Amino acid sequence: MRILVFGATGHVGRTILAEACDRGHQVTGVARSKPDTGPSGATYTCLDIQTQPERAAALATKHDVLITALRPAPGREHALVSMTRTVVTIAGRTGRAVYVVGGAANLRLATNSPGTVISTPGFLPDSVRPIARACAELETVLMETPDVNWLCLRPAPLLFAGARSGRYAFGNDVAIADRDGASRICYADFAAAMLDLVEAGKTSRRFVTVGQVEHGDQPADRDA
Repeated sequence: MRILVFGATGHVGRTILAEACDRGHQVTGVARSKPDTGPSGATYTCLDIQTQPERAAALATKHDVLITALRPAPGREHALVSMTRTVVTIAGRTGRAVYVVGGAANLRLATNSPGTVISTPGFLPDSVRPIARACAELETVLMETPDVNWLCLRPAPLLFAGARSGRYAFGNDVAIADRDGASRICYADFAAAMLDLVEAGKTSRRFVTVGQVEHGDQPADRDA
């Protein structure tokens, strides 16, 4: 496929870009500036989604699928909402499916638990609460756009740099936890999960979560 990745220089975006290239797709990364290095086979387009939406829309018409992994700089977290709204609007105008990198804010911590990641006192450190609030608001934007073919993939609450394990499971609105109760996923496994969904054509305007599991636990659910 021809895949367009917005936010291609952030931790998640560049890992998704690399995973898509490794799988043989034609991938274009969008960012405000071109990185010094990138995965073999990827091309880059420099633009600002906030000030150049028409240019972004023209680029979208040359691709089959859009992925947005946008994450504003610290202090500008709320811009995530308007930036994502722009990409989702472009997807609607061009008739493209859009896969959104969400956040864990609205995930429940356990089945039948009323508490979510963002509402449970003391669960999140103050430093990440601004981006968590923006991710929660982003979900409202998605729910208000029923005419766009979107899917939002929420990572487990702890997203970290680490070696790809290939052991992850999908869920709905409860954070996936391993046998020790840890709810986490590395960037590499998250990127693999995202590409699994893209390749399967899974959209249907819904929220999905993914988390790592241990060997012998629930395997990756390719039919999420």
